[in-house]
Amino acid sequence: MANHKEINHKAHWENLGDKTSRSLLRVRKVLRFERIMLFVFIFFIIILFLPWRQTIPGKGTVTALRPQDRPQTVQNQIGGRIERWYVSEGQEVKLGDTILLISEISQSYFDPELPTRLREQLSAKQGSEEAAKQKMRATQSQIEALNRGLTFQLVAAENKVKQAINYVQSDSADLVAVQQFYRVSQARLERYEQGFKDGLFSLTDIETRRLNVQNDNAKLIAQENKLNTSRQGLLNAQIELDNIRAKYQESLAKAQSDMGTALSGQATAQGDIAKLRNEIANIDFRRGMYVVRAPQDGYVIKTLKAGIGENIKEGESVATLQPKDPQVAAEIYVNAMDVPLIADMSEVRLQFEGWPSVQFSGWPSVAVGTFAGKVFSIDRMASADGTYRVLVKQVTPVPKADEPWPIQLRQGSGVYGRVILNSVPVWYEIWRQLNGFPPSLKEAPKADAATGK
Repeated sequence: MANHKEINHKAHWENLGDKTSRSLLRVRKVLRFERIMLFVFIFFIIILFLPWRQTIPGKGTVTALRPQDRPQTVQNQIGGRIERWYVSEGQEVKLGDTILLISEISQSYFDPELPTRLREQLSAKQGSEEAAKQKMRATQSQIEALNRGLTFQLVAAENKVKQAINYVQSDSADLVAVQQFYRVSQARLERYEQGFKDGLFSLTDIETRRLNVQNDNAKLIAQENKLNTSRQGLLNAQIELDNIRAKYQESLAKAQSDMGTALSGQATAQGDIAKLRNEIANIDFRRGMYVVRAPQDGYVIKTLKAGIGENIKEGESVATLQPKDPQVAAEIYVNAMDVPLIADMSEVRLQFEGWPSVQFSGWPSVAVGTFAGKVFSIDRMASADGTYRVLVKQVTPVPKADEPWPIQLRQGSGVYGRVILNSVPVWYEIWRQLNGFPPSLKEAPKADAATGK
C-alpha cells in the first residue's frame, strides 16, 4: 500500500514536471518569435530609411551616334542595265570599291563617238564665234571711217554754207546801192523834165537822163536776180549739209545694225559653245557613273536588286551598306512624364541583349553586367506611341569601375536602360510608386549653352 502511494506520488510529480517543461518551451518559442518579429520590424524600418537611387526606365535599340555611321542604301546616279555584280552579301568593301557595273539604256548616249562629234560641233561653233568677232572688228572700222569722212564732209559743207551766206550778204548790200542809184536817177529825170518844160534843158539832156534811168533800172533788176541766185545757193548749201548728215545717219545706222547682228551672232555662238561644253562634261561624267562604287568603308548587308540584265531606274537603291567601325550609341524611349526630369549628360546604366546582367533598380552601384552611358540628346517631339527618344552615348574615358561597351554590339539589337536621378529614402520611393508620382527633382535641369537643350 505504501509502495502504491509512493508510485502515485512519483507519477504526479513527473506529470507536473512535463507540464512545466512544455509551458516553458511555449514561452520560449513566443519570446523567440517576438524577437524575430522585432528584428524584422527594425530591419524593415532601417531599410525604409536606406538611400534609394531613382531611375527612369526605357527600352530601345542600339544605333549609331553619327548619321554617317548608320546603315545606308547605295544608289545609282543614272538609269541603266545591270551587267555585273562585284560584291556579295556580307562582304567587306573599301571606299571606292566597285559594287555594280551597269550599261547605257538611253538612246541619246548609244553612239560611242558622241564626245568626238560634240567636240567637232564645238570647234565649228568656235569658228562661228571668231567670224562674228571679225565682223564686229570690220564694222567698228567702218563706223570709225564714217566718222572721219563725216567730219571732212561737214567741214566742207559748212564752209559752203558760210560762203553762200557771205554772197547773200554782199549781194544784198549791192542791191541796196543799186536801188539808191536808181532812185537818184529817177529824181534827176524828174528835175530835168521839169527844166525841159521850162526851157532850161534841151531834148538831148532829157533823153540822156532817160537812158541813165533805164540803165540803172537794168542794173537793179540784175542785182535782184544776183541776190536771188545767192539766196538759192545758200539754200542749196544748207540742203547739201542736211543731206550729208542724213546720209551719214543712214550709213551709221546700217553699220550699227551690222554690229548688233555680229554681236548677237557672237552671243549665240558663245551660248552654243557653253552648251556643248556642258554636254561634253556631262557625258564624260555620265560614263563615270556606269560603275556604282562604295561611298565609304563598310559591309554589304543586302543587295536590293538581283540578276544580270535587269533595268534599274535613276536614283534607285541597289544595296544596303553598314559603315565600318561606327560610333555606337543607344536610343531608348521613355514616357513623356519623365522627359522633363532628364538633363543633358545625365548618367545612364545600360543592359544589352545577349550580355547577361543583374541590375538593381535602386542600387546601380551593385549591378553586374551593365554598362555606363550619358544622355547625348533628347528628341524635341514625341514618337508615334507618345514616348520620347533619348540618345545615349558611351562615357569617354571609361571609368575604372566600368567596362567599355562590347565591340560585338550590332545596330538594331535590343537595349534596356535606366537614367540615373537623385537619391531618396526607400520609404519615399514606395510612397511615390503607390501614388503614381513622377521621380523627384531637387533642381531643374540646366540648359546646355551649346545646344540650347
